[in-house]
Amino acid sequence: MAEAKQVPLNGAYYGPPIPPQQNNHPHRPRHYCCGPCCVLTILIKIIITIIIILGIAALVLWLIYRPQRMKVYVSHASLTQFNLTNDNILNYNLTVDISFRNPNKKIGFYYDKLEARAYYDGNRFASVMLPSFYQGHKTTDRKGVVFHGQNFIGLDGSDREDFNLEKAAGSFEIDVEIYTRMRFKIGSLKTNRYKPKFECELRLPLSNESSPVRFFGGKKCDVDF
Repeated sequence: MAEAKQVPLNGAYYGPPIPPQQNNHPHRPRHYCCGPCCVLTILIKIIITIIIILGIAALVLWLIYRPQRMKVYVSHASLTQFNLTNDNILNYNLTVDISFRNPNKKIGFYYDKLEARAYYDGNRFASVMLPSFYQGHKTTDRKGVVFHGQNFIGLDGSDREDFNLEKAAGSFEIDVEIYTRMRFKIGSLKTNRYKPKFECELRLPLSNESSPVRFFGGKKCDVDF
C-alpha cells in the first residue's frame, strides 16, 4: 500500500475563514441631548397643564359656592354742623350708619381692619377707625360712624364760592369711603387678605343739633377691589 504523500505547506491557508477580531470595548448607549427649544417646549406644556388644572379647580369651586360680592350702603346719616371759617378751618359733626350685607350662603367675611374717611370736594377732613368683626352667611351688620371735630381743608376762591352756594341751598355733597383689609372664609379655609374700598356719595341736608334731620336713603355704595 502506497504511503500518502505529504504536501509541503507554502505558508498559504486554505481552510475556513477566520472570524474578525472582536472589539473588546463595551457598547455605549446613545444619549440624546435636549436643546433649548426642547426645554422650552416642555416648560410650555407644564405651564399649560397647570393652568388647565387651576381653571378646572376654580370652576368647580365657583359651581359649589357661587360667590357674590358684599353689599354696602348708608342706611342713615345726619349732618348737624358744617361751618367753614375764613382761614379754611372746617367745623363738622356728621353721623353715618353703614350696613354691610353678606349675600353668600357658604362664604364668610373677616373684616380685619376698617377705616372710614370723610371728604368734601376731594379734601379729606375726618378719619375714624372701626372695630374689626366677622360676618357670617347671609347676614347684615350695621356700624355707626361719628365724624366730629375741626380740620383744615384747602379750598381756594372758586371752591369757597361752591361751599357758600351749597350752604345757601341747605345741603352739602359729602363722600364717605371705607378702606378695609378683609379675608374670605370658605368652609375651613381662610384666604389671603384683600383691600376693597367702599365709596358712598351723599348729599346731606344741614340741620341743627336740637332737631337733627336724618337722611333715610339706603344709599348704595360702590365696591372697588
